[in-house]
Amino acid sequence: MAEQAKVPAIRFAGFTDPWEQRKLGDYVVVSTAKNADGRFNKEDVLSVSGEYGIVNQIAFQGRSFAGSSVLNYGIVNTGDIVYTKSPLNSNPYGIIKVNKGIPGIVSTLYAVYRPQDNVHTNFIQVYFEQHERMNNYMHPLVNKGAKNDMKVTAENALKGVVTFPSREEQVIISEFFDRLDSLITLHQRKYDKLVVFKKSMLEKMFPKDGESVPEIRFAGFTDPWEQRKLGELVVIERGGSPRPIDEYITDDTNGLNWVKIGDAPSLGRYISKTSEKIKPEGLSKTRQVHPGDLILSNSMSFGRPYIMAIEGCIHDGWLLIRDEPKSFDPMYLCHMLGTPKMLNQYRMLASGSTVNNLNKELVSNASILMPCKSEQKVIGQFFNHLDDLITLHQRKLELLQNIKKSLLDKMFV
Repeated sequence: MAEQAKVPAIRFAGFTDPWEQRKLGDYVVVSTAKNADGRFNKEDVLSVSGEYGIVNQIAFQGRSFAGSSVLNYGIVNTGDIVYTKSPLNSNPYGIIKVNKGIPGIVSTLYAVYRPQDNVHTNFIQVYFEQHERMNNYMHPLVNKGAKNDMKVTAENALKGVVTFPSREEQVIISEFFDRLDSLITLHQRKYDKLVVFKKSMLEKMFPKDGESVPEIRFAGFTDPWEQRKLGELVVIERGGSPRPIDEYITDDTNGLNWVKIGDAPSLGRYISKTSEKIKPEGLSKTRQVHPGDLILSNSMSFGRPYIMAIEGCIHDGWLLIRDEPKSFDPMYLCHMLGTPKMLNQYRMLASGSTVNNLNKELVSNASILMPCKSEQKVIGQFFNHLDDLITLHQRKLELLQNIKKSLLDKMFV
């Protein structure tokens, strides 16, 4: 039974031997190579990133943080392993990464190791990539100093026990995760490019200050956009919170959807569900909203508009913007209110006051430029389609990340 416990839940075909439990020091040794001859300079200093691995400090952070001399820095060759003794988010005892790039140097705050012949160097990084595994390994070995620094020598960090398969199986596992990482990176880049593209389009498809037409426009539209005050075209009302809230918030399925900031999706523009509901007796002290209504968070740090896809009610953290004359295409209005230009205008209107949140008067006084209804519609459809693409790639990315997280657990002992 003890041997059975050293076999992962998921394994590549052809491998049946149990994994072996040994000290990490049986697989890697401390590298004592120093930059004493000055072959590397400040441009060659490396840093360790939890997300990106070992990176050039200047290329990644924009500058070198090296001291006046780098002669005592440790040399990191391609394939060497680096342990950073600094707490990083989910890794209070530091992280371990492999240098997959060109050689460089690291400060004395890092420990550098050289792999032995019985280990595939990339397997070391994959093994310690799971936060819980890394933390459980380092916790008994590390003492934290008064400044939250790691009190552990490079040698002592190797005294913990790891459970590894044969080198042949290590290679197969490492190559699998390399391919999975490449796929994740591909979708991350697609997502990032779409986000940047949308930001650019929000600037170019709406007129700049002092202009009446946008830089980029759909074919067939030539008329100048009309300038108006937003409050002349829509009804703006503030939400309200029932009192006391505890009497009304409930999971009662017969209640009305209670829209909170946390119900707003990080991607997309529609609110289609809420985590809580409100009892009917609380409705007189709040404000009801209906499908098609637009609501805007009144926080100056948020200021993000959404379209209601369900019946509900809103608290005083939201502004209701109701287009009673039907002057706007709903999706156009939603995207227009969320442009950087509008958010900057809110801040300028509030300049010199103690206003920390958006309010009815401030939003009403905002100036807008609006095209004809037909042009609004195609602009709204364009950004709606762009949002759908961004959401699609974000979901694919999250799915791949979740798959990797699961496999980092199931493919290791």
